[in-house]
Amino acid sequence: MKMHPLPADMAHTNAPERFTYPFCYQPHPLCRAAANEVYAYLDGQEQWKEELSQGKMLGVLIVENGRERGFLAAFSGTLDGQTQQEYFVPPVFDVMAPGNHFQQEQTEISLLSQRLAAMQCQSRESAQSLAWSKLCEQRDKELQAMRRQMLEDKAKRALLRQTLTAQELARKNDEMVRESQFQKAELRRTRLRWNRRIMEARAPLDAMNGQIQQLADERKQRSEALQRWLFDQYRLLNAQGCRRTVNDIFGTQVPPSGTGDCCAPKLLQYAFSHRLRPVCMAEFWVGRSPVDEVRTDRQFYPACHSRCLPLLTFMMQGLPVEENPLLKDYQNVLDRFKVVYADEDVAVVHKPEGMLSVPGRDGLPGVQDLLKERFPAATGPLIVHRLDMDTSGIMVAALNETAYHRLQQQFLQRRVEKTYIALLEHPMPVNQAGEISLPLIADIEDRPRQRVDTAHGKQALTRYRVTGLTEGHARVELHPVTGRTHQLRVHCAHAQGLNNPIVGDRLYSKPSQRLMLHAQRLRFEHPGTHRLMEFEWKDF
Repeated sequence: MKMHPLPADMAHTNAPERFTYPFCYQPHPLCRAAANEVYAYLDGQEQWKEELSQGKMLGVLIVENGRERGFLAAFSGTLDGQTQQEYFVPPVFDVMAPGNHFQQEQTEISLLSQRLAAMQCQSRESAQSLAWSKLCEQRDKELQAMRRQMLEDKAKRALLRQTLTAQELARKNDEMVRESQFQKAELRRTRLRWNRRIMEARAPLDAMNGQIQQLADERKQRSEALQRWLFDQYRLLNAQGCRRTVNDIFGTQVPPSGTGDCCAPKLLQYAFSHRLRPVCMAEFWVGRSPVDEVRTDRQFYPACHSRCLPLLTFMMQGLPVEENPLLKDYQNVLDRFKVVYADEDVAVVHKPEGMLSVPGRDGLPGVQDLLKERFPAATGPLIVHRLDMDTSGIMVAALNETAYHRLQQQFLQRRVEKTYIALLEHPMPVNQAGEISLPLIADIEDRPRQRVDTAHGKQALTRYRVTGLTEGHARVELHPVTGRTHQLRVHCAHAQGLNNPIVGDRLYSKPSQRLMLHAQRLRFEHPGTHRLMEFEWKDF
């Protein structure tokens, strides 16, 4: 049994009434105590120190076995190159078990990849490829020379026609026409002759490329089949005793690579398999932050959406689960929505933190829905720009299609001036100012998080100025030049940005009562009157 005891001083700590909502939570004291036990255990494992310093996600699950209470621990992926370690729960399916189909087929696919790489290299460097290239160069050179000669001869014939008398032209014209027709026919014959030579030279190369394509197709088909087979081996349990494979849970969607190997599904699978009652759960990061992400050592994080949301939604069926705190008391959030200004073209509103800009997948209303209620005669798209659900502040909306397109152009051309106020976790020198330029891209494996990607990310530029200190927190003015998703949050938190997360940032640092980020001021040109308009709403 992989169940570990909790510290003695936690014996009388009350368990939560409902199981953790894993996608947004404050870790329970029992989970914090269990995490501390895991830290103490890891401190004594010298052989893992280097790997753990590079960063690893771990998790704990508080469980009850009758009257006995303890915890399970798990790591995401592998540790020390292994899927199983003594202290931690095993994987849902062990891909590293010797002799299984996955290992055998992966070896075959690796051999295919080696053959493919060797043939691609041979194709690039082969004598046939070089000879074909030279023939193409010779053909192009000869055809170009013929075309130049034809143009010169055509010009001569034109000049000759101007100098000949009508009688002389009548005698010479047929001869000049035949000369032109012969040159055109000769150009076609020469092109065909060269193309035959090139095709003959290309034949061995085309045959090799055909074999390369066959190998590439075979590798792709076998890889996809192996992935489907693998996800059929992940047979997950839920609290009701039902069992489904990863493929069944995802349905028509293709599961992301690594699905089923995160901490949370490992922990619940072990608990259900051993008839342990899950009480609460938490996941945390150990080690340095990856270059492209924002992670903090020993900080708790929600379960990922792309891999874990479908799995945990199934696995928690039968458990009494806490309500998503973001959706709790949502009506109170809606009641704080204010229309600051409105005319026939635009509406300027204040969106409170915790409110969506557009309707969510769960049907919760957003700014767009409230605007439709307040302005039933409005036409065309309403929402011109968005604020994150966690961010409060000023937004402008269009009440007709013309206004929408004109406002949209202002945002696209970066003519709208946006000023945000944020409180950061740590102090900074007052009046420090500068620019942050870090390209961003969606983290497709952990939406809605964003990550830094210098190769594929979109340009993101933020100007900032530290305006003061509030209870030990730097108060900064942020001016986003571009408008990428989570731009200000990542630029503040990332090590190559300010390395100072916004207070209450549940995605890139640690949660608190709210995200201390507010869109305080907005300046734009009125789409109808063309007057400059500026609106401000102070919050904190």
